[in-house]
Amino acid sequence: MSILGLHHITLVSSDAQRTLDFYTRVLGLRLVKQTVNFDDPGAYHLYFGDRTGRPGTAVTFFEWKGLPHGRPGIGGTHHLALQVADYSGLLAWKRRLTDLGLRVTGPYDRNYFTSIYFSDPDGMILEIATRGPGWTIDEDAAALGTHLLPPPPEMTVRNRDEERIRAETWPEPVPEITPPISLHEGMHHITAIGSNIARTHAFFGGLLGMRLLKRTLNFDDPNSAHWYWGVGEGAPGTLITYFERDPAKEPRVRMGVGQTHHFALAVKDEAAQLEWREKLLSAGLRVSPVMDRVYFKSIYTNDPDGHIVELATLGPGFLADEDEASLGRSLKLPPWLETDRAEIERGLTPLRLPEGSLEAGHG
Repeated sequence: MSILGLHHITLVSSDAQRTLDFYTRVLGLRLVKQTVNFDDPGAYHLYFGDRTGRPGTAVTFFEWKGLPHGRPGIGGTHHLALQVADYSGLLAWKRRLTDLGLRVTGPYDRNYFTSIYFSDPDGMILEIATRGPGWTIDEDAAALGTHLLPPPPEMTVRNRDEERIRAETWPEPVPEITPPISLHEGMHHITAIGSNIARTHAFFGGLLGMRLLKRTLNFDDPNSAHWYWGVGEGAPGTLITYFERDPAKEPRVRMGVGQTHHFALAVKDEAAQLEWREKLLSAGLRVSPVMDRVYFKSIYTNDPDGHIVELATLGPGFLADEDEASLGRSLKLPPWLETDRAEIERGLTPLRLPEGSLEAGHG
């Protein structure tokens, strides 16, 4: 009974078509499932990921057109990071995104990885981070997370060479997403905002048993703690990180467009999930019943600041009702909504899908 890593993150979109175009055509992810919010069938639920939407690669969206824009804050997510292999790939992404008219900041050296930042069409902060050099650059593997390690002074906001950073980019245009820069390895980490880092650690490190990998400070706000939890050696794709913010100065999250609805951690199977449910209930937490999401089973709880945290099973996966070549090409509904298909389809704006199938969105 253990957390296996990240499963997916679900964000709020105001326009499904615009979101589809951005995540496939700009970022090169694949639309792996076109369905609806099972709890609100009038809204699209789109899943993007690698060829089959493996857990850890899935970025998903509820389309809620009438919802106002949200605002990050305590109890919400600050940003989502995707992973790229190395620094040259990061520079290629900076050039590609800049040439497409996006505002990109970085590359910033975060000691354990290097990152660029930009926003999706609804304002969600996105990061692309390199896979290395990793956690042992300033601590032995056996001692990870045991000491507070402030960031190197030259990497903090007041001391960075911003002029050099702005000038650093790939020398040639990047019109196509080639395998070396593909984002198909999925998420690197998710960073949320809490009000008490020790209490957050009691939840992720204590109750959920995730490994505390690094205690440091926010490189852009050195008065704020920034801690990382992961699985095993802390590989990208297993990582949850939190900024600690003062509730007297930082407002609570305002849910809305451009914000995270929830993020999900992966558990092995339904038996493990039921054990987790009993453990969470025994700790006095609110926990939902097991929900059948067709492609996985889910339970929902909250972190100490109220952020919705889901524990989702690895399977059966997105091939449960489509073959690999057809993933995302048509609207799929759970069996209990099939009788309402005509009404549901009338309420949805049909999507213009990318050309091709397996590698839709590349280029």
